[in-house]
Amino acid sequence: MILFPAIDLKNGQCVRLEQGDMARATVFNLDPAAQARAFAAQGFEYLHVVDLDGAFAGKPINAMAVEAMLKSVSMPVQLGGGIRDLQTVEAWLAKGITRVIIGTAAVRQPELVKRAAKTFPGRVAVGLDAREGKVAVEGWAETSHISALEIAKQFEDAGVAAIIFTDIARDGLLKGLNLDATIELAEQLSIPVIASGGFASIEDVKALLAPRANKLAGAIVGRALYDGRLDPAAALTLIRNARAAA
Repeated sequence: MILFPAIDLKNGQCVRLEQGDMARATVFNLDPAAQARAFAAQGFEYLHVVDLDGAFAGKPINAMAVEAMLKSVSMPVQLGGGIRDLQTVEAWLAKGITRVIIGTAAVRQPELVKRAAKTFPGRVAVGLDAREGKVAVEGWAETSHISALEIAKQFEDAGVAAIIFTDIARDGLLKGLNLDATIELAEQLSIPVIASGGFASIEDVKALLAPRANKLAGAIVGRALYDGRLDPAAALTLIRNARAAA
C-alpha cells in the first residue's frame, strides 16, 4: 500500500480544490518544488501531481512547475492533467515522469490509452473521477453517462499500471475516503486501484490497512497533509509496520 502525497498545480502554485471547483482553491505553497522536497524529507516514496489548468485546457500548462519538481526530488512522480495524446505522454516520460495519468481521453479515446500502455508498459495509469457513480471529464467540468467500472473494464488486458478512482463529492472536504465504492471497483478488476478523494485522518490509513481493503494499491492524500490533520510520520510508520507483518 502506497500513500501518495498530492500536489495540485494552478497558476504555477500548489493548491487544493473543494469538489474539483477551480473557484474554491486554497493556495498552500507558492513553490511546488519546495513542497515536493518537503514530502520527500517526510519519507513519502511516490508523488502524485495534477496540472489542474492543463486538465481544463486539454494540454500541459504548468510544465515549468512540474519540471522544477522533477529536478528537486528523486522519488517517482505520477502526473495527470491535460494528457490527451501520445506525443504528450511520450514527452512527459522522456522528461522523467514515472507514470502518466490519462483521464478525459480515457473516456473519449480509449484506444489512446491502449496504445500508450502498449508502447510504455507499466507507465500509464487511468484516472477515473466519479460524481454519483458517473465519470466526469474536462477537469470535472462535465459529467458523462458512463460508470467508472464500464470504462475500467475496457482496459483490463491493455497493460494499464493502475486505476486512480476519485470520489469528486468528497474531494478536498476531509470527509474520509469512499472505500466502499473503491473496494467494490477493485474487486471487479485485475488492474490495481488507487483510492482518492476525501482522505481525512489516520483513521483512513487504518481503514486502508484493514483486510477488506487488501486489493487496493494505495491512496492519495492532499488537504489532510496541508492542514496538519494527518501526521506523515505516524501514517508512514503504520504502513511500514503492516508491510513488515505481511
